[in-house]
Amino acid sequence: MRGRMIMNIARYLTEKIDGGTVHITLIDPMKQSPEVAGRLALTAQEVGSDLILVVGLSGLAQRNLLDTAISIREKTSIPLVYSPAGAEAVCFSFDAFLFSCLLNSRNAGFISGGQSQAALLLKRMEVETISVGLLMVEPGLKTGEASNVDLIARDNHWQAASYAAAAELFGMHYVYLEAGPNSAQPISAAMIRAVKKELSIPLIVGGGIRTAVDARRVRQAGADVVVTGTVIENAGYRERLRSILSALKD
Repeated sequence: MRGRMIMNIARYLTEKIDGGTVHITLIDPMKQSPEVAGRLALTAQEVGSDLILVVGLSGLAQRNLLDTAISIREKTSIPLVYSPAGAEAVCFSFDAFLFSCLLNSRNAGFISGGQSQAALLLKRMEVETISVGLLMVEPGLKTGEASNVDLIARDNHWQAASYAAAAELFGMHYVYLEAGPNSAQPISAAMIRAVKKELSIPLIVGGGIRTAVDARRVRQAGADVVVTGTVIENAGYRERLRSILSALKD
């Protein structure tokens, strides 16, 4: 373990956002072995990523999650956060939990049902939780299909802004616009600007961000936090990720 310290992750993110755009590297433990996940996380830290986010999707085994968390913690010192889909796989080797509500899902299980399964456990364990209003934007791809989402059209800026405003009024800490893993392109700059205009809480944007040009456009449109995941799953990911970080941090 590389000098990891106990910290308040919400405060850490606030301080980072005050200094500029934050970058999060997303890791799906079902896509590679725990050892590989640890190496990917280390590379992300070395090129300047601010935080590692592990996502828990349906079918994730408890052992896989635990081994992945341990592998990442042994190799990195930046914060490690987990976003669970429910109580199917939960472990406490994380610095905080991203407690997401998929606001435009037609399935109550993705709005609050899955979260309620883990809520008492998290509360009793006194784990730091960061509430997020998640909005799935076209194309959404497999994530949208699996969670039965009423996808927000790419040009429906009003609907996106309305959902985002509702998330803030619900008292959530962040709004997260997500185009879905493997999306061909990022969420449009026009939608990001429309949503950002209505918010006084930070805005997270993810999906389809594969190049420095993509990252710069998303940042300039108003994203406070940028999430990339797919970029680290292919050969040459170190240099591509480095260029994305450069575009976000310059």
